[in-house]
Amino acid sequence: MDNFENYCAQILLTFFVCLLFLQVVLRVFWGITLSWSEEMSRFAFVFFVFLGASHGARVAAHSRVTVQFKLLSQKKRNFMLAVSDLIWIGFNIVMAYKGIETVLGMIEYPYTSPTLGWSMAYIYMIIPICFITMTIRIIQVNYMKYVLNIEIDNVE
Repeated sequence: MDNFENYCAQILLTFFVCLLFLQVVLRVFWGITLSWSEEMSRFAFVFFVFLGASHGARVAAHSRVTVQFKLLSQKKRNFMLAVSDLIWIGFNIVMAYKGIETVLGMIEYPYTSPTLGWSMAYIYMIIPICFITMTIRIIQVNYMKYVLNIEIDNVE
């Protein structure tokens, strides 16, 4: 379960690239267009981005400006990083709440995708799901870092 977002993002990226490749090959060599492939690849890309952001939170790979913390002691540096994570968690909670509001609005006033005819409420559910998951991952990383004293490896 620890790599769930990673596996899903890899599958979605592969699907997205293969679908676009198929679309290009069909269009160039046979003049055939698949009307649904553009929309499907767009949805796969959006899901890929959000799941990738959640995975990035799990491996502590999101960009931060931390040079100003180099002048502080380790204890103060950890405190400031924890405060910035709390602000990030607050932002995620607001985004998840607004995402849920949006999904509920789309359930109440249905809107379907033009080509596939899918309810956009299902597509927009990725927003609250991933912001909640990202919040859980931030808490997980901080627990590992400050309670279990596990240093998160630099993913670069």
